Amino acid sequence: MKYTQLGRTGLKVSRLVLGTMNFGPQTDEADSHAIMDSALGAGINFVDTANVYGWGENKGRTEEIIGNWFAKGGERRDKVVLATKVYGNMAGDGPSWPNHDKLSALNIRRAVDASLKRLQTDYIDVYQFHHVDRATPFEEIWQAIDTLIQQGKILYVGSSNFPGYKIAQANEIAARRGGTIGLVSEQCLYNLAERRAEMEVIPAAQEYGLGVIPWSPLQGGLLGGVIKKQVEGGRRASGRAADTLADPTSRAQIQAYEDLLDKHGLEPGDTALAWLLTRPGVTGPIVGPRTAEQLDSAIRAVDLDLSEELLTSLDEIFPGPGPSPEAFAW
Repeated sequence: MKYTQLGRTGLKVSRLVLGTMNFGPQTDEADSHAIMDSALGAGINFVDTANVYGWGENKGRTEEIIGNWFAKGGERRDKVVLATKVYGNMAGDGPSWPNHDKLSALNIRRAVDASLKRLQTDYIDVYQFHHVDRATPFEEIWQAIDTLIQQGKILYVGSSNFPGYKIAQANEIAARRGGTIGLVSEQCLYNLAERRAEMEVIPAAQEYGLGVIPWSPLQGGLLGGVIKKQVEGGRRASGRAADTLADPTSRAQIQAYEDLLDKHGLEPGDTALAWLLTRPGVTGPIVGPRTAEQLDSAIRAVDLDLSEELLTSLDEIFPGPGPSPEAFAW
């Protein structure tokens, strides 16, 4: 496994991030623990989750599965850089009681204590804001975070799904206040087929020293050889991938992608992950395996070197927006 610093911090993390969103809803606890053991054995030390994972009436279940894994011992907790998130309503699928969601100081305090209990740990390495809270000023948010850092409950803070201007606003206010060093990472939707983050989010993250952690690196399976799987195994696409393939132009684009990689003898999913690892500012993509086999495939991508010729061809199939601000200003 290869490692890098998380943004401007001294924290060393693996170039792949183990995403746990499937643990509970799609992968039972025993298999989830086996995947986590395999990931740790392969050198993946960065584990990402969220308080709402488990979904519906089972929100919090994923954190509980991770906590039970830590409780097995074997220095599991000490070896892991643990990231979780705060923002969502934890009251099942119904309406939340006032102050039981978003980023008020009250909810942050309540949510971190609940996550610590479920995760069976004393501290969270990277505590992430799952979304922008337009109603809460960053002065209040950072005051709450400073307290948690002083209490030893969290070490670093990251964002998720933030636009570039909110990354700038958050860190400028943190700098004016002193205390916390501000955001150190940003999780954003970023992959070959979805490159809008290159317009503002990634430039802002680089300017402020945030590590970029892409989620959905295969665009919901679209970049994992979906057409080939349909032809060879009769497996039908679903969700975001199915919606994209319903458009003839988009389907032709994905077909060109798969044909290109077939010519080079490469697997589509491995290549999509390896491409992200070549992108400036990217710490590592989040991979969310449902099975041990999917984890093994993701790990291969770390050692996959993509030629300049192939990178150029990928840009031709999936052109990015171009440099900012020229991409939208001229």
